This record gives sequence, C-alpha cells and structure tokens, in this order.
Amino acid sequence: MTDLNPVALLVEDEPQIRRFVRVALEAEGWQIYEAETLKRGLVEAGTRRPDIVILDLGLPDGDGVEFIKDVRNWSSVPIIVLSARTGETDKIVALDSGADDYLTKPFGVGELLARVRSTLRRIRQPSADQDGVIQFGAVRVDLKSRLVTKANQVVHLTPTEYRLLTTLVNNAGCVVTNRQLLLEVWGPSQSDNGHYLRIYLGRLRQKLEDDPAQPRYFITETAVGYRLLLPI
Repeated sequence: MTDLNPVALLVEDEPQIRRFVRVALEAEGWQIYEAETLKRGLVEAGTRRPDIVILDLGLPDGDGVEFIKDVRNWSSVPIIVLSARTGETDKIVALDSGADDYLTKPFGVGELLARVRSTLRRIRQPSADQDGVIQFGAVRVDLKSRLVTKANQVVHLTPTEYRLLTTLVNNAGCVVTNRQLLLEVWGPSQSDNGHYLRIYLGRLRQKLEDDPAQPRYFITETAVGYRLLLPI
C-alpha cells in the first residue's frame, strides 16, 4: 500500500461482512480502515478523510442514518449503504439523508465493486463543465442558456420537463428519491403525486433516449426514485 491508494472507511459491526468487503476492495487496490460503531466511524471519517464510506445502518450504538446526517454537515464524501433493511422507507430515509447509493444484504462482490466504481465516476467527473454544459449520448444540455439539443437539433421541453431534467442533471449518478423530485419540481403541495413522475419521465425518455422502451440514461430505481446515468 502507498499513500496513492484510495482510502475506504468500512463502518460495520459484523466481522464476516467486514472481512468480505475488505478482501474485495483490497484486491482492487484500496486501503481499508474499519469501525464497528457509529461513534468510532465518525472519528475515523474525520481523521482518515476517506475517498468513500461503506456503511451499515444497524450499528450497536446508533442508527447509521445519524452517521450520514452528521457527516453531511461537513463532508460530501460518497457513502454507500450496506444494509439488511429492505423496506422502501428505509432506503428513502437513507438516500434523503445524504447516502449516494443503497445495497441490500446479502450482496455479491461484483455488484458491490460496480456500485463503488459508479459512485466514484460521479464524484470525479462533474455533471457539467465550467460552461454549464453536460452531454450524454447525442444529448447536450446547456444550463446557462437553458438549451437542450439532441443530434444538434433543438429539443423543446415544457418548463416542468426542464425542471425535472435539471434536477436529475444536478444529481447525476445519484439516486434521487420520488419525494425529492416531487418537492423540487412541483413543490410540497404535490409531494405525494408519484404518477406525475412516471408521466414526465416517460416524456423525457421519449424526447431524449434513443430507445425509450430500454432507457440508457434515465434509470428507474424501483419503488425509490430515478437516476441519470452518465456514460463513463
């Protein structure tokens, strides 16, 4: 190991899971630090300044969601949750609190490493360049001029479609929960009208995807929300 190796902090109280994750990440060149409790995890996060945090929610001295909220007060370090909690509400609470991704136990090493790579791509590659432009496939979104084109042809979006698109662009790579999208695009009075999202995401796919039936960029995270998936 050298100082050039990326650093991961694993906050998990199950020794078997820690060993499994450590072996997988070390094989990819990661330097690993571990914590068994929420309190110790916060100390390690502050001192080690990791490149990524992998977090269990069910810690012996508290809920991992409190860890997320605390860290988000001072750091934007990517956080991937590993949890046996499979309920929709648990996922939404963790993501809305600031987690970047959520993986349920049991999980495979391949999926874990893919989630890590995907999360780091988002962090290392800003959504928009310094001119406020983001591109994916044949689509170009110019945030400063509020202009959207596909294959150099202007795409006409309604104000609501554009607000939805820019919300996803500004969170590119992250899961954005249904509630968060509804609040940011339609406001609190419509925060329970999930059918709005299905309708308007369908419109964005029709206008911007090459094959709306098999979207490459506007990805549904079942029962949780949506994600704008950018190319590598």
